[in-house]
Amino acid sequence: MSKGRLEAFSDAVIAILITIMFLELRVPHGADAAALRPLLPVFLTYVLSFVFLGIYWNNHHHMFQAVDRINGRILWANLHLLFWLSLVPFVTGWMGENHFAPLPTAVYGVVLLLAGVAYTILQNAIIAHHGPRSRLAEAVGADTKGKLSVALYAAAIPLAFFREWISDAIYVFVAIMLLAPDPRIESKLDGP
Repeated sequence: MSKGRLEAFSDAVIAILITIMFLELRVPHGADAAALRPLLPVFLTYVLSFVFLGIYWNNHHHMFQAVDRINGRILWANLHLLFWLSLVPFVTGWMGENHFAPLPTAVYGVVLLLAGVAYTILQNAIIAHHGPRSRLAEAVGADTKGKLSVALYAAAIPLAFFREWISDAIYVFVAIMLLAPDPRIESKLDGP
């Protein structure tokens, strides 16, 4: 099967999710800086979620540059990832509107954790279809960043009930870690 429709559909879903998050931002009532203060948690959560969706879109794009063909398992694994990503606007709004309260912060982590697991499942489905010597398999290697991010999300969930700011710091740390350029796939695509 060709990968074109899967990529176009995934791009559209992620674009819609970002649009939904943006449309949830409310205009402040008032023209001074004090009017912005109550909206700060909502805006910060939006920025964090925008970065996460951007990371997923970027990594998804790079991953599919190393893919020649897809099968039904890959289609379902991709839908599984998109399902968890589709919950990002909800948990973003909930966490922001409730000023990083413990339960919304933990649920935000659950969605990030399950999206990370779903991405790993998709990656593994592609590698299984293309073989252990495929460009993607060679580029991903041990996938240390992916495994570390999932472990950090798992740690952040219970920490939200102890000190929610630690969970928030973990989410920011993972975003920064994943934002750092990872040239593995590009080097395999540009290589011989």
